[in-house]
Amino acid sequence: MTEVDADMKAEGEDIPEPLAEKQFSGKFVVRVLPDVHRNLAIEAAEAGVSLNRLASSKLSF
Repeated sequence: MTEVDADMKAEGEDIPEPLAEKQFSGKFVVRVLPDVHRNLAIEAAEAGVSLNRLASSKLSF
């Protein structure tokens, strides 16, 4: 237990789950300007892929 964990426990605070151990759904919502949405939709259509697949590939590194 780290010093921060000990302090949080002493204060009655919940210790958050480490991100490395957290389960993620794979879904999240991002709001963009309408022009950005339109441009991404056009790019996806031209590439023959879904908007979701295009956005996912752009967010991956």
